[in-house]
Amino acid sequence: MREFSVPVLVDVPLSANCTDVVFQRGVDEPDAVVIRRKEGEDPAAPWTPVTAAQFRDRVAAVAKGLIAAGIEPGDRVGLMSRTRYEWTVADYAIWAAGAVGVPIYETSSAEQVKWILTDSGAKAAFVETAAHEETVREAVPGLPLLWRIDGGGFAELERLGADVSNDTLAERRASRGGRDLATIIYTSGTTGMPKGCRLTHDNLLFTARNVSRGPLEALFDVEGRAALLFLPLAHSFARLIQVVLIETGTVLAHSPNMKNVAPDLREFKPTFLLGVPRVFEKVYNAAEQKANAEGKGKIFHAAVRAAIEWSKAESSGGAGLGARLKHAAFDKLVYGKLRAATGGALTAAVSGGSALGERLGHFFRGVGIEVFEGWGLTETSAPSTVNIPGANKIGTVGKPFPGVSIRIADDGEILVKGRHVFDGYWNNERATKEAIDPEGWFHTGDVGRLDEHGYLSITGRKKEILVTAGGKNVAPAPLEDAIRAHRLISQVMVVGDGKPFIGAIVTLDQEAMEQWKQANGRSGASMAELCSDPAVVAEVQQAVDDANRMVSKAEQIKKFSILDIELSEDSGHVTPKQSIKRHVVARDFAKQIDELYGG
Repeated sequence: MREFSVPVLVDVPLSANCTDVVFQRGVDEPDAVVIRRKEGEDPAAPWTPVTAAQFRDRVAAVAKGLIAAGIEPGDRVGLMSRTRYEWTVADYAIWAAGAVGVPIYETSSAEQVKWILTDSGAKAAFVETAAHEETVREAVPGLPLLWRIDGGGFAELERLGADVSNDTLAERRASRGGRDLATIIYTSGTTGMPKGCRLTHDNLLFTARNVSRGPLEALFDVEGRAALLFLPLAHSFARLIQVVLIETGTVLAHSPNMKNVAPDLREFKPTFLLGVPRVFEKVYNAAEQKANAEGKGKIFHAAVRAAIEWSKAESSGGAGLGARLKHAAFDKLVYGKLRAATGGALTAAVSGGSALGERLGHFFRGVGIEVFEGWGLTETSAPSTVNIPGANKIGTVGKPFPGVSIRIADDGEILVKGRHVFDGYWNNERATKEAIDPEGWFHTGDVGRLDEHGYLSITGRKKEILVTAGGKNVAPAPLEDAIRAHRLISQVMVVGDGKPFIGAIVTLDQEAMEQWKQANGRSGASMAELCSDPAVVAEVQQAVDDANRMVSKAEQIKKFSILDIELSEDSGHVTPKQSIKRHVVARDFAKQIDELYGG
């Protein structure tokens, strides 16, 4: 059993709550720009600055409306919207009114919405669009209070709260402290209905302050610091980063439409970015395809090799003269253009959710955009470990942040302890007792290892370990992460539990395939035809072969099947954070899986 702990750096007082910084900065730095926002979704629309005083006043006005509407301390309020300025306003207004935010993915079905709002006992909800309002009214017809962001909901609340005094709002804010519930975040749930994770104000503040003043301090201590959020704020990862950005005074912007992220990056010019591995894979793949289409594929791949070589050398004492010269040459030819595509100011990003992979990690560092991988769960207020500027061990998810202890149990499961660990599952004491042992260790269900310096590596999920007919234990996640990095592949699920060998089912990235068809003279081919196209099969085989090199022969994928559909949220096969619902995929594609084994 190996254990590693990092001492607390910032001891947050239990009297603090998440709204303190908003109201204090509104007094101390009223004219400081804290947010930039766009009206509507026109990519050409200007970024309008929002000062600390303006943000405080908007939060206060909406919070007063909530109080006037009858929201009491501890009441739960749903929030169903894309990532946008109003999401952040509503989130902090709910807290300022003493209430508890319950985020809902904007892609959620009526059944999911019904479960979350009824299980949490929500008294009210914010929705973004008319379609969201229709979903909520269908799911919970008797919900007492509902405000639509795009239907004048904020204005309605501001009128309603016009007679609520500042003293009343101050009293309501002061009634909440660190031990009080801040939010209930429902886990995506790859199996069964999601469980509500109770996170307190202290969970969020302790995590945000110890991360931002500890391992990632260098990212939030730069002139002109700014960050663009586009991941769903309904997920704990983006939600915690939002708190970090507000706490540190980093200028925050939102990009609600994924189609506009590229132009938003160029115009907003962030210094910091939050992403999941699929985002970085798509950036790389788009650059590679563009270079190939322009006949510059050889130059691009040479630049990739040089970036990786330079980064690996930097990890082991520094690059030699030859590597530095090649790196400098390609910086002008290739790397500078990639940085320009992100606005030209981006130097760092944090990635989580699944493994980025060493190759991409070294590539981006070589390009000049260092990606710091972290790890955690909703139950741990998002992060538990993260890599550190100046000590980024690519291929790991870093060390525990200050105030966190990590232990590897005898069976390889990762256990976590610290003030960032959640308060338990809402309405589910049995699940809480199963997750947190009498010593206070949270059993994460992830499997991994700690090295002698405290760096953590994730090797799989305890419940997802496959056992072949020959008795070989196989962790599917590393194989899946490696294959998914291929430019033409969108999803992959490794199978083989109780079977004679390991197999996989694969889906193709439809956007990437459109470009591939044009480049390979297959413009008229259907997706079904492409799945059996020898050239496409060869590409997938290469990705599988590359992944197989990481594991023993008994763990290698022997056969795969390419599906002619996308595994997505809409199809019900993927969670909002892009995790595969293994039981659903196994059920819906049982025939294809059986055929791998001659069934």
